Amino acid sequence: MEGAQTTEFVACVLGALRSGIIPVVIKAGLTQAETDFQISDAKPRLVMDPAAQRAAVGAGGSVELASVPLARPMLYTSGTTGKPKAVWSGVLDEDAASKLSGEEADMWGHGPTDTHLVVAPLTHSAPLRFAMSTLVAGGSIAIARDRAAVPAALKALRPTTLFMAPAHLQRLQAQLSRVDLSSIRLVAHAGSPCPEPLKRWAIEVFPSGAVWEFYGATEGQFTACSPAEWMDRPGTVGRARPGRTLRVDNDGVVWCRTPTYARFEYWEDRRATEAAWDGDSFTVSDLGTLDDDGYLFLRGRRDDLIISGGVNVYPLEIESALLSNERVQDVAVVGVPDDHWGERVTAIVVTDLDSDELTTWLAERLAPWKLPKAYVHADAIATGPSGKRNRAALTELVANPTSADRAKTSNPATTKYSRATPRSTDDQHPGH
Repeated sequence: MEGAQTTEFVACVLGALRSGIIPVVIKAGLTQAETDFQISDAKPRLVMDPAAQRAAVGAGGSVELASVPLARPMLYTSGTTGKPKAVWSGVLDEDAASKLSGEEADMWGHGPTDTHLVVAPLTHSAPLRFAMSTLVAGGSIAIARDRAAVPAALKALRPTTLFMAPAHLQRLQAQLSRVDLSSIRLVAHAGSPCPEPLKRWAIEVFPSGAVWEFYGATEGQFTACSPAEWMDRPGTVGRARPGRTLRVDNDGVVWCRTPTYARFEYWEDRRATEAAWDGDSFTVSDLGTLDDDGYLFLRGRRDDLIISGGVNVYPLEIESALLSNERVQDVAVVGVPDDHWGERVTAIVVTDLDSDELTTWLAERLAPWKLPKAYVHADAIATGPSGKRNRAALTELVANPTSADRAKTSNPATTKYSRATPRSTDDQHPGH
């Protein structure tokens, strides 16, 4: 089912799921080649573009539907570790399906008095899940077609719930400051790390107790974190959701034991499925630590790992440290191939600070071997529709910054490249 930011799209997906039919959701904005690959890989019985979705909803008639979705839609992961993989959960019996649907409603308190304003792409798992859960609970949804429409929708509709990736929240920050937000009881965010200044601003500007964070993936959900918990432990993504248990293995990889009704496999990919599961626990290869009270702190993705001078470096840790400086608007850290280091830690930054100032800031917060060896100053850093970075594309852009590459890239238009000033030979040699 090809994606569109419409109520008809949600109706078709939800209707299919309540009929025991699993829709394959194709993300909006893919190239034709990417779309063709996913359709060929999924082998669907029917392909519905937005026009077909409108026609289906307008056709009238009625059929018997289950009271809750009997499955999860099949979505493809972003493909940052290779070709995209589809997450398949199969069709559940009504008892298991009711547990899965009830878990989501209980977690977020969805009910008939809710109006959920959709501001993120519905072809991604979290925005679609929040919209469908609200409807199943008897609530209503409204869709803001673009960022400019959000303030007017907030004013006219007085919604009660929102889901945003931090990138969406950041882009709307100036607009939201001028809007009455008192109707909002829940703002859930996930998808990427939230800069601490942005998080504190959100907690301050939205009603008390509204701003919740969760950690999950297309494959499944791990944690939830209330604003009070985050204020007590800044940087945490919370504790395990009800019915789940977290553990971190000796390599720092986060695993989640999940109920049987929330299991999945990768579509026609036995090897990837086996790698993702260890008994009744799964992983999406993220790295983290658990404190004594079970609160999870993420360190980054194992697949994003940079090995520089023989030492593991985690981009998320460096990005978080840079974003703690209020003059750093955005950052992405990548490992660029280097004959000497293996990979050269490079930070793409949107800031008015120069490289020496950035290095001074980081040197007070991170070990020497974690400091970027180069900075690329940019006007903006590209993200996908979900607010996530395509690190492979950013790495390629920095490694081969030709005019042709820049012309094909949506917006990291770099303005300055500079080597970081080494603190000392030993500081730049992790092995010492």
